[in-house]
Amino acid sequence: MELSALLITFGTIFLVELPDKTFLATLVLSTRYRPLLVWLGVGLAFTVQTGVAVLLGRAVSFLPDDLVRGLAAVMFLVGAALLAREARQARADQADQADDEAAEGAEILERAAPGTGWRAVLASFLVLFAAEWGDLSQLLTITLVARFDAVLPVFVGALAALLTVSALAVLVGRALTRRVPVHVLMWGGATVCLALASLTAYELLA
Repeated sequence: MELSALLITFGTIFLVELPDKTFLATLVLSTRYRPLLVWLGVGLAFTVQTGVAVLLGRAVSFLPDDLVRGLAAVMFLVGAALLAREARQARADQADQADDEAAEGAEILERAAPGTGWRAVLASFLVLFAAEWGDLSQLLTITLVARFDAVLPVFVGALAALLTVSALAVLVGRALTRRVPVHVLMWGGATVCLALASLTAYELLA
């Protein structure tokens, strides 16, 4: 069960996060600072946010099992609906907005923070830390912890997925977004969320 929870969490968060605004923000930051420093700052932000998510998910898991499964099924359905809706939109204006917000945040911190290395890490941390609050991947992490009642596997799976996505963003982000349409990635994430919702609903009704 723990290995299954880890693998399902990794696959779900990876597909959801890949077309997300945080991927685009990381990509923009990597054009302003050294990619390794960006990845370190982003990784620290993801670590903190994932820790918050699993703690909240752990608290939810103390609720009655049927209620937890019901809430999880609803959250997975919400995630699928949100991703499907966004996949139908052009996303060009949203992508530009995410780029502008990330660039603006990095520019402000560039003027305020001393030292090139620390400035890059701090800019990356603060931009991504702010962007992840209430993000779909964070909500799904909370749901997955409650669904599987497995804190460590979900934490490891979610963080590994986020670090992998951010590494792709700083290394091959622009090439990847040119080759794989964003809406295709979103439909993939929506499909995974729908499958998890169906499985959870089946277990609830069985």
